[in-house]
Amino acid sequence: MRLEDERALRELRLFNRRSWSKPRKVSRGISMASRKVNKQEDICNEGMLPHILWWKEKMERCRKPSSMQLTERLVYSNILGLDPTLRNGSLKDGSLNTEMLQFKSKFPREVLLCRVGDFYEAVGFDACILVEHAGLNPFGGLRSDSIPKAGCPVMNLRQTLDDLTRCGYSVCIVEEIQGPTQARARKGRFISGHAHPGSPYVFGLAEVDHDVEFPDPMPVVGISRSAKGYCLTSVLETMKTYSAEEGLTEEAVVTKLRICRYHHLYLHSSLRNNSSGTSRWGEFGEGGLLWGECSGKSFEWFDGNPIEELLCKVKEIYGLEDRTVFRNVTVSLEGRPQPLYLGTATQIGMIPTEGIPSLLKMVLPPNFGGLPSLYIRDLLLNPPSFDVASSVQEACRLMGSITCSIPEFTCISAAKLVKLLESKEVNHIEFCRIKNVLDEVLFMSSNAELSAILNKLLDPAAIVTGLKVEADILVNECSFISQRIAEVISLGGESDQAITSSEYIPKEFFNDMESSWKGRVKRVHAEEEFSNVDIAAEALSTAVIQDFLPIVLRVKSVMSSNGSPKAEICYAKEHEAVWFKGKRFTPNVWANTPGEQQIKQLKPAIDSKGRKVGEEWFTTIKVENALTRYHDACDKARCKVLELLRGLSSELQDKINILVFCSTLLIITKALFGHVSEGRRRGWVFPTISPLCKDNGTEEISSKMKLLGTFPYWLDTNQGNAILNDVHMHSLFILTGPNGGGKSSMLRSVCAAALLGICGLMVPAASAVIPHFDSIMLHMKSYDSPADGKSSFQIEMSEIRSLVCRATASSLVLIDEICRGTETAKGTCIAGSIIERLDNAGCIGIISTHLHDIFDLPLSLHNTDFKAMGTEVIDGCIQPTWKLMDGICRESLAFQTARKEGMPDLIIRRAEELYSVMSTNNKQTSTVHHEPSIAISTVNSLVEKPDYLRNGLELQSGAFGLLREVECVVTTICKKKLLDLYNKRKIAEMIEVVCVAVGAREQPPPSTVGRSSIYIIIRRDNKLYVGQTDDLVGRLSAHRSKEGMQDATILYILVPGKSIACQLETLLINQLPLKGFKLINKADGKHRNFGIALVSGEAIAAQ
Repeated sequence: MRLEDERALRELRLFNRRSWSKPRKVSRGISMASRKVNKQEDICNEGMLPHILWWKEKMERCRKPSSMQLTERLVYSNILGLDPTLRNGSLKDGSLNTEMLQFKSKFPREVLLCRVGDFYEAVGFDACILVEHAGLNPFGGLRSDSIPKAGCPVMNLRQTLDDLTRCGYSVCIVEEIQGPTQARARKGRFISGHAHPGSPYVFGLAEVDHDVEFPDPMPVVGISRSAKGYCLTSVLETMKTYSAEEGLTEEAVVTKLRICRYHHLYLHSSLRNNSSGTSRWGEFGEGGLLWGECSGKSFEWFDGNPIEELLCKVKEIYGLEDRTVFRNVTVSLEGRPQPLYLGTATQIGMIPTEGIPSLLKMVLPPNFGGLPSLYIRDLLLNPPSFDVASSVQEACRLMGSITCSIPEFTCISAAKLVKLLESKEVNHIEFCRIKNVLDEVLFMSSNAELSAILNKLLDPAAIVTGLKVEADILVNECSFISQRIAEVISLGGESDQAITSSEYIPKEFFNDMESSWKGRVKRVHAEEEFSNVDIAAEALSTAVIQDFLPIVLRVKSVMSSNGSPKAEICYAKEHEAVWFKGKRFTPNVWANTPGEQQIKQLKPAIDSKGRKVGEEWFTTIKVENALTRYHDACDKARCKVLELLRGLSSELQDKINILVFCSTLLIITKALFGHVSEGRRRGWVFPTISPLCKDNGTEEISSKMKLLGTFPYWLDTNQGNAILNDVHMHSLFILTGPNGGGKSSMLRSVCAAALLGICGLMVPAASAVIPHFDSIMLHMKSYDSPADGKSSFQIEMSEIRSLVCRATASSLVLIDEICRGTETAKGTCIAGSIIERLDNAGCIGIISTHLHDIFDLPLSLHNTDFKAMGTEVIDGCIQPTWKLMDGICRESLAFQTARKEGMPDLIIRRAEELYSVMSTNNKQTSTVHHEPSIAISTVNSLVEKPDYLRNGLELQSGAFGLLREVECVVTTICKKKLLDLYNKRKIAEMIEVVCVAVGAREQPPPSTVGRSSIYIIIRRDNKLYVGQTDDLVGRLSAHRSKEGMQDATILYILVPGKSIACQLETLLINQLPLKGFKLINKADGKHRNFGIALVSGEAIAAQ
């Protein structure tokens, strides 16, 4: 153990002693003054121990050398981590460190940034975090005798906060009280606000004339478990709301965690006990998926009532008062379909996945992101009830038929509205946007066509916000709030808001002084302040004309041809002053001429600290007095404007719910208008949707699904590249078909159409009838999970278990190539048993498979049909038609598919021979019945090897065979090229081509040093990489240093010179693919000077 760790542990143990705060003699310990603070202020008490331990873990994760050096100077005896024995580490009463310690104790797990003059400073733990995550340099360098200290200029605060919150940290910002202070007196400070992930710092925004970017709010999430299933509780501190979704499946919880960026994650102790009654979470499959999702992330355990305890955690994290009330916005799952499972969301691209087309991108127009896109995403991931889906569809139908113009639909984040209004930091720009939202709602309500749409979308908006607002109340409230904003806020065009102008004072001066507060509120509310500014501006202009203008005119009248005397009235931007600037303007002889009296009144200009500005800047007492009066008037006007803005914010706090509802309503409206426009462009239609049972709950309605002329959602029918299919589903389908025949596309198409339909959206088809399923479950290919110790078949069984257990007669179940991950016989039987279970459940679905022996099993099926993806014979070759048909297709087109993907003909021909032998054997065994026999094996082998492996022929297959084939082809190509060069007299003599192999754990011989060569790397996936080099040993070493390339085999040929090597390299890259080989750098063959630039090993290993 390191000495520093021993010291930290020793200090941490002191917290557990009752007498830890008593005076003690400890090296590098807390000073007497610090102990006094601890005792009186109760800052470093035992309650800080968990927080100090938390910071200690953060410090141990620092990886930058500079931040690691800073952590060595920390102590773990106070919440700042300051060592009082180091320079600037004093914790005496009245010191800045003590003040920061007091602020830190209120929010112990937030990074503390304290305003000190023109900087925001951090010390101790917080300084290390700034250096590690915000890219800042420590103050004073890395000197070892000073406490860790870092900071940023005031102008860079936003960037620093973004860097910290992006890394998951919350930040507490302490501001200085601005204004004059007594000499040697410390400025007062206060906590001005906080920045959290998903919740930016808004202090001072009311004064600026620009907007601030608001990210999506990030909730605090808690996961628990009950008899109903999993429960996910989500708390939004910004909105003061929470939702508790109960009865979720494990897959649904994981899906929500994948798509949601959360601030903190808490796991309830109820998750430790699984259905088997043990405390080993995930041992028996259940909970393993969730544990795999959470185990690699930062989380904390909690006990007690899940909702109450989580709300307490939130209040503690954000420093909220205990009486803070959170509104319950939970939407019951009763009557709603289950949220999408992880596999379903992944396989239709709702969770971005490489190679899978995103359904969300097809539903909306291109570049249609932001809040409307988020609404559609959440709608698809959490399908609504039938009533809400019907409202959405009816609104969309109306949108497709209106003839009137539509508003722009101003979209404002609800979280942004709430935070700005509660903090009273809404500026005039944001008030104008809020008024736009209200006016657009009023516009829709006043239009006959749009009002029908508005009324249809009230229920969907109520589901999102948890607020129920009637149409007439909504209109009345919008009218009142819009009118109130118009009474206070300047909406532009008022002639009484013009910036002051003067003929002799630079325009930039008045613009800088007045543009920060003029044009924000109506003048009538601050008439006195505005008038005082006008009067002061006029007085300033008069003073400048009287004191400066005569001098300027005098200098211009006596200016010599060389222009040596200079005089002008200038704006000193840095000092916010209008001064006289000149040189050599003093007369040599005073003759009482015009301007001489004013010259005598001039005095050097000084800055705010009493220092002389320069040799050329001058002013007068009259101008300075006028300037001070003008600045005071502007300051009072600015304060009055800010008071009016914050007063209006305070007034509208009672209307937050209405504003949130209106904003959400417009977001939904804009999203659906965008969807209808894109759906019509793509040729999609509105389906007929129906509940699975009537309102009385006794008589069932037909659960048939009919898709006529359906096509994959990622294809555009306008381009004529989509194959249309008719799908009539009233039962379970067992779907067969060749590779590349469209089985997977059919499953994804049906899944997407069903999901869009039950959400009330348009579907990719000519016409459709879709029942309102209680769940839509799609399972596609599975991969292994080495981290969890599970094979791909284990993952597949785990996922299908969830589908089978949840399937009802109202479910849509889609499984692609069932049981592909195990040996054929037992996989076939498991698949047959699963199909029987789904058949008995009476669900609708499609099970695709290549396990054709499943049709020979004695299955008991009553609700299952056989479908196939069709094929046809063209020019003697079997080709897929991608059309759905009745029956069974036993043709896989495996050989054609392998050949199409570049598999060498040698391998394909051998495979065809083996297939022929196997087919003959199968026919013989099918006519002759043998008694079962037990294979005799040796003690060291549980599986008997085939004869061709026992005969020592292993080296003739696989990579070795490919090596020989590549060697033969490369040698032939190079010989032909070198002979051609020799015949053209481009090389002096004919060169013998010797192709040398360098196997794994081998190196090229020294004879290659300093000589040009071409080389071919044979990767594990049998793809080739062709290159040339003058340093074969170094190049091979670089390639093998990359992951997955350690065992790579190469072939190389020595050639005379780099030019020849480049020509051969280009030739091989162009010729080898024609011989059936797969290259990863084929495009490089098009480069004119190919072979000169270096290609990194990452590129080879990654492709």
